[in-house]
Amino acid sequence: MRFLTKLLLAFSVMSTGLWAEPAPVTVFAAASLRDALDEVSETYDGPVHLSYGGSGTMARQIAAGAPADVVILAHADWMDWLEENAKLWPGSRHTVATNELVLIGPVGATAAGSDVLALLGPNGRLAMGQRDAVPAGIYAREWLQGTGQWDGIVNRLAETDNVRAALALVARGQAPVGVVYASDVAADGSVVVLASIPANTHSPIIYPAAALTPAGQSFLDHLGTAASKAVFVAHGFGAVPE
Repeated sequence: MRFLTKLLLAFSVMSTGLWAEPAPVTVFAAASLRDALDEVSETYDGPVHLSYGGSGTMARQIAAGAPADVVILAHADWMDWLEENAKLWPGSRHTVATNELVLIGPVGATAAGSDVLALLGPNGRLAMGQRDAVPAGIYAREWLQGTGQWDGIVNRLAETDNVRAALALVARGQAPVGVVYASDVAADGSVVVLASIPANTHSPIIYPAAALTPAGQSFLDHLGTAASKAVFVAHGFGAVPE
């Protein structure tokens, strides 16, 4: 009887292991990718855990040992840094999307143009990602410096930990103007575009991705399908040239 009980218990344990849900693929990604990645992950053949934040924050967490299978950032420099400070899956790094920078205001804003100081008025602040850490903030600083506007507004910035937080400041009326990605506007109807920022005034906006595990490589393969690419385009991202 005892033998039979032990046999049944062993079979139960084995069966539980065989039918257990696979571990979720953990993806660390730039905040601006939230809407597109949420949709793409729904068609992946397996559970996915998505963690969003600023690219610098994501990179530093992975370098410190955070358990991620995939990382997708919004700036090549942060991925370069991560390659030096973490073990990426060999040959997995590639670009999954591109983007554009835009100047935004709250719904109902009547002013337009790219003269930031004029748009701010006497007391307003420019909402943007942190100038030296958040990719959208880095790109914004490059544009402002290149167009000679930086010195006039450097002390009138409302800097945020990620680009979605900058958009939220404008949407709530806490800042009259902000710099975000075109895809952010496509995802949020509470702001309007005041001006498109020329691509030749800042570094190319690309989203490098890399795997850290075989499971992560499987998810990246899913991102490379035609259906997944179409989702990114539908959410306002630019396609990656073949």
